[in-house]
Amino acid sequence: MKYTEVNKKKVIFADMHSDTVPYSMQSMYDRLKEEGFDISVYCRNMSEIGTIELIRFIKTFMKEYAAAGYVYICSYFLPVSSCNKRAETKVIQLWHSGGLLKKMGYDTKDDIPKNYKGNVTANYDLVTVSSEECVPVWEKALKLPEGITKATGLARTDIYYNDEWNYEKREEFYSIYPEAKGKRVVLYAPSFTGNAASPECVGLDEVRKVFENLTENYYLIIKPHPHLREKYPEYFKGRAMTLSTEDILPVTGVLITDYSSVLFDYSLYRKPFILFTPDIEEYKKTRGFYVDIEKFPAPIAKTGSELERILKEKTYFDYSEQDYEDFCSKYMGACKGCSVDNILKEVEQL
Repeated sequence: MKYTEVNKKKVIFADMHSDTVPYSMQSMYDRLKEEGFDISVYCRNMSEIGTIELIRFIKTFMKEYAAAGYVYICSYFLPVSSCNKRAETKVIQLWHSGGLLKKMGYDTKDDIPKNYKGNVTANYDLVTVSSEECVPVWEKALKLPEGITKATGLARTDIYYNDEWNYEKREEFYSIYPEAKGKRVVLYAPSFTGNAASPECVGLDEVRKVFENLTENYYLIIKPHPHLREKYPEYFKGRAMTLSTEDILPVTGVLITDYSSVLFDYSLYRKPFILFTPDIEEYKKTRGFYVDIEKFPAPIAKTGSELERILKEKTYFDYSEQDYEDFCSKYMGACKGCSVDNILKEVEQL
């Protein structure tokens, strides 16, 4: 077999934001590895490498891309879209978030790299989303051909249905944070404003101050978006780095976030959350939303004092089980613990 012939047993996992296989692709990676596929990993945080290494990375990737049967990505990966792909090679976009919230892709000015003139989603053969509600939004925002966006559920969500995994993560959490036992764990997991190159986060220090004033039985864990590491290094030290945000969800009693899609992952647990959005009016103007967040089953705080009142009065309990069920069904309805199976069935038909 010539090297340039497409090998259907050859699979590439690629990402430009992480040095390891991202969480959003791990379940698919594990499955295909078990099934004996020849897997190559091209995952590198591009913000941490120089020009020469970047060129070497792309050159090596493109050589394997030309012979691979399948390429899996979970965010924009420009090398995939920057050439005329061979028809036999299939590109599957697993995407890294579920639900509908902030605008993305070509619907907003900050999501697509300004210096890239091509179509960032060219060459995609399959795009997986979390519910039927997402399909038309993805098609428009990412300029996708009709029919390639499928509500298969997200591969990243299957693990949340694994009882053994949930038990292990709870045990691991309390082994690291034994003082949290008997308290309500509150996870503050904010997103960022701007773009990945120059991210900001309004509210980090304010949330910490709120919890310093609370006497209630809460235990706060702060997990900012990874893009904020350089801007806010003090929040990426010590025990906070031991577990990922996803690892903490099984033990979380209340989630606080702003515009992060983590709330959709968390909704699979049907537990309460709070939206802390001190910059919401500016965010509406600069980024915008696909949905009205005031209709979410969650209280909204725009100031530290409002957040403190919600936590003291526990108004996050004002929503019913049906409210959470309806919310989850609308935005995460295809994520039922078998998304990897669903995706692979679609891949077989490509």
